[in-house]
Amino acid sequence: MNEERLVQRFARLCEIPSITGDERAVADAVAAELTELGIEFHEDDSAEEARAGAGNLIARIPGREGAAGWAAFFAHLDTVPHEEPIRVVVDDGVLRSAGDTILGADNKAAVTVLMELGAQLAEDPGPVGVELVFTVAEEQGLRGAAALDPSGLKSEIGFVFDHATPIGEVITAAPTYKKIMAEFRGVEAHAGIRPEAGRSAIEAATHAVATMELGRLDDETTANVGVIDGGTAPNVVAGVCRLQAEARSVDTGRAEEVAQRMIDACAWAAGEAGVDVDLLMETYFRGYRIKPSSRPLAIARAALESCGIEPVERATGGGSDANALRSAGFDALLLANGTEANHTPDESVAISELVRMLEVCSAIVVEAGREDGAEAC
Repeated sequence: MNEERLVQRFARLCEIPSITGDERAVADAVAAELTELGIEFHEDDSAEEARAGAGNLIARIPGREGAAGWAAFFAHLDTVPHEEPIRVVVDDGVLRSAGDTILGADNKAAVTVLMELGAQLAEDPGPVGVELVFTVAEEQGLRGAAALDPSGLKSEIGFVFDHATPIGEVITAAPTYKKIMAEFRGVEAHAGIRPEAGRSAIEAATHAVATMELGRLDDETTANVGVIDGGTAPNVVAGVCRLQAEARSVDTGRAEEVAQRMIDACAWAAGEAGVDVDLLMETYFRGYRIKPSSRPLAIARAALESCGIEPVERATGGGSDANALRSAGFDALLLANGTEANHTPDESVAISELVRMLEVCSAIVVEAGREDGAEAC
């Protein structure tokens, strides 16, 4: 392992802007590195469907002679929006952003590690062939992974490194995500002269929110109203108010139930206030539970233990490319990538966590190559 090369690659990738929808530059940088390493790759035609700046990149590194099948590793190229340029600094062994902006470790920590894994396997092939899949538009609805055709992969199992917790956490359940959008339309009037002639869209929206059960509803279910936007001026009864909310649950039926109650609250409040409301509910991604017999789960457990790391299995309230992949019938497992405070200026990742992630990836390749598969793990 070349730790200095690992850090340099991480800094180089993080400092290339790649906000969702504008991934072209970082995709080109990864493609150039793959070419330099002599690794075969192609870019799929998902850019338009994913509303991204590039398609997904799929690289293939054959295993050694007699290799026992293939395994895939996934990381996404895009980041959440940021205004300032990103400049990476090292602070006592921890990689951080020098400015008041994100670092981009979500998910360029994993992109870096997978590129380093590819560099190692290009020189010394493993017991299985490895596919490295770099997706686009993950941060806004997992659109790149949703547009990916898993039947085009040689692998039947995959590992997604995109959970912002210490290396060792293994995600065995993730939620269905329902987004609710409501537009209340009332009647404008002068608030100081004839308020009784108006019907306030903001009042209706706030009454709707007041009746909703929000926050953590049970161990697997949450609900939130994140955006309320409306009105034109303090002296005008608001004619329009828009609301954006979400419901999440590992239990898809529960997510639908909670989202429908939020929709019903909006409809009721609109009726009470005498305003109109347009309602839309979308499923951004569907949840899943990993079966105890899952082969990727067995491989991940064995790989972590071989690295001296105790596997910690848990559910998450967040979504990842694993949601989209599993919805498409591909057996993917979400693993921690050692990052912290993602999507904030405090985002960071310790160099030691990058090293541990790489060690775990290498161990997964070894475990996946065992002739008797999951039983050996």
